[in-house]
Amino acid sequence: MTEQFQMQSVPLRLGDAAPDFEARSTHGPIKLSSFRGRWLIFFSHPADFTPVCTTEFVALARHADKFDTLDCALLGLSVDSLHSHLAWIRAIEDRFGVNIPFPIIEDPSMAIGRAFGMIDENSTDSATMRTSYFIDPKGIIRATTSYPHNVGRSVEEMIRMVSALQMAENKNILTPEGWQPGDDVLSLPPLTSTEARNEEDWLCHSIKAP
Repeated sequence: MTEQFQMQSVPLRLGDAAPDFEARSTHGPIKLSSFRGRWLIFFSHPADFTPVCTTEFVALARHADKFDTLDCALLGLSVDSLHSHLAWIRAIEDRFGVNIPFPIIEDPSMAIGRAFGMIDENSTDSATMRTSYFIDPKGIIRATTSYPHNVGRSVEEMIRMVSALQMAENKNILTPEGWQPGDDVLSLPPLTSTEARNEEDWLCHSIKAP
């Protein structure tokens, strides 16, 4: 673990650099900074062999090709041991016939969870570790989602989020509510009153996606 994990837990905000770490995973030792150069969804779950998280992992595995198309890696985390992760993966394969293609890292001391602000320094369990971090190729947190233990995440929304972030980032435009790839986008609003007067539909100006 890196030295920064000794500091007090502080919730991370959009625009913060994701704290680097090195930990054991189902794919061998993993360092977060090794994902630089591509998008990454780093997501946590409170424990292995839980019903809701199992459905999420199955869905993520079945949509792995869509994340690959977006050049977006997936990285899971829970407090359970590496041996528990391996047993869970095997159980998922036996029950649902899918292989989990992405690594799952162990965090038995909850050091990574605390470094990312998922849980505070006084937490005694991982019940609140249900957060997803959307990290850009430079290692900057661009979006986060948090769910309670009894409500599953939407994998389709995770894919949409990455697609929208990439579109807005690369094309210098905005994506409206419910935007899907192929939909119209929004142009950036004017920066001066003169520009606003010269544009008839400046408030929500839809344009074809670049």
